[in-house]
Amino acid sequence: MRLRVVCVGRMKAGPERELFERYFRRLADAARSAGIAGVDLREIAESRARRTEDRRSEEAAAIRAAAPSAGALVALDERGQSPTSEQWAADIAAVRDASRPAYAVIIGGPDGLDPGLCEAAHRTISFGAMTWPHQLVRVMAAEQLYRAITILSGHPYHRA
Repeated sequence: MRLRVVCVGRMKAGPERELFERYFRRLADAARSAGIAGVDLREIAESRARRTEDRRSEEAAAIRAAAPSAGALVALDERGQSPTSEQWAADIAAVRDASRPAYAVIIGGPDGLDPGLCEAAHRTISFGAMTWPHQLVRVMAAEQLYRAITILSGHPYHRA
């Protein structure tokens, strides 16, 4: 199984990008120890449609194209559940152990994710009820995915 992070938009240069890259690199380096074949990032261009619904719809189509069709799609959305790090790690392990080809975490653009995409997702996860800046969500996703991998591999990074 591969881990894939699919994001709408690109990160700007700065400390958030550096922090994201640090955790994403750690994630990629640790993945094999947890039975993950690899990790990759796909960035989707923001839609330029005029209406919010049209932008979300266009971005959803691009996300679906970037996410493996037989993989588990995990939407990050403030209306989702807030699992513990251990619960997220267990979900990743369950998908891996079911021999699914990918676990794709999706992060929407400024208008959020298309509701149909969230409904079709394997899981919808929230980092809390507050709205977070896109760049910080990427950092938090990379860190939590890295944490999940360290939990699965028995690495001491995660101390509960």
